[in-house]
Amino acid sequence: MGGGCKLLVFDWDGTLMDSEAHIVHCMRHAIHDSGLPAKEDAAIRNIIGLGLSEALHTLFPQGDGSLHEALTQRYRHHFLSGEHSPSELFAGADATLVALSATGYLLAVATGKGRHGLDHVLEQTGLKKLFHASRCVDEAPSKPHPRMLFDLMDALDVTPDDTLMIGDTEYDMHMARNAGVPALGVSYGVHGRERLLQCGALDCLDAIHELPAWLVRREAVAATDVLPGYIQGQKP
Repeated sequence: MGGGCKLLVFDWDGTLMDSEAHIVHCMRHAIHDSGLPAKEDAAIRNIIGLGLSEALHTLFPQGDGSLHEALTQRYRHHFLSGEHSPSELFAGADATLVALSATGYLLAVATGKGRHGLDHVLEQTGLKKLFHASRCVDEAPSKPHPRMLFDLMDALDVTPDDTLMIGDTEYDMHMARNAGVPALGVSYGVHGRERLLQCGALDCLDAIHELPAWLVRREAVAATDVLPGYIQGQKP
């Protein structure tokens, strides 16, 4: 691996797993159960990536603690009940992670999910063994606070320059910026390409299986910058 990148940190929902429809479904039903005015699906999609507490404060800023707690319980009920078709990984996500792990990258997850929810999907998908570390919203402040990335880098003994954040929301991009870590967007999740680029993404992929080739190109450019003479067949 060249170019200094050792650790790849992935968001989960909207980046590795196509869970948008499931999250919207569960939140819509939780709001209904709580007797609250319905929210547009677009408003619910926009909070995907935040921790649940922060998401509910965004949707219902005037609500008190008891209201948010009731919504939390109803949302978790629907999310774990199995009443909705389970979310699937995006096409190529599992093969991409296997390939990156075999290449020697350290892999980690930084997610707005709680620990119980992340462990559930890691077991469900069989991907748990590929990740060297993970950080959830009940273990650190919600994105865009940088604590998740700081904790992962500390645990795996890497620097911000050694790290790349991959995510589908502006919250991922801002968290990376706050931690001094470069970030790569994916255009197929919650927030669009232009929004991610405006929030500081180096680039934006249209499919997760494009990641290994993107990393090779990035490392080739980094090598060219460091050793232009050797790349051109000359002494530096």
